[in-house]
Amino acid sequence: MLRQGMETGVFESEKRTELPLARSAGGCGCCSSEPSSSRVAADGVEFTVEGLTCGHCVQTVEKAVSALEDMESASVELVPGGRSRLVVSGRANSVAVREAVTSAGYSVISN
Repeated sequence: MLRQGMETGVFESEKRTELPLARSAGGCGCCSSEPSSSRVAADGVEFTVEGLTCGHCVQTVEKAVSALEDMESASVELVPGGRSRLVVSGRANSVAVREAVTSAGYSVISN
């Protein structure tokens, strides 16, 4: 049974976040047939990660990578079911980042 005042307008005020599509010559980031190359982002080193599907996956990867010694930050741009972007900053090496992502249950495609 609905509480009074909840019958209408519940979904009208709901705010939704639009995720931007990654642009590339081969299409969006999750459908591109071109291999993703690693590059140094403006704020750190970029890795391409597969297997993330939701916010919980993002938190799991960010927590695993942030726990590395000498890591300043880890941030994931989620592409559900596709290739997500992990940007890290700090002095942890790429092998350690790759191992942290793999131990969290996901795959690093490039770094």
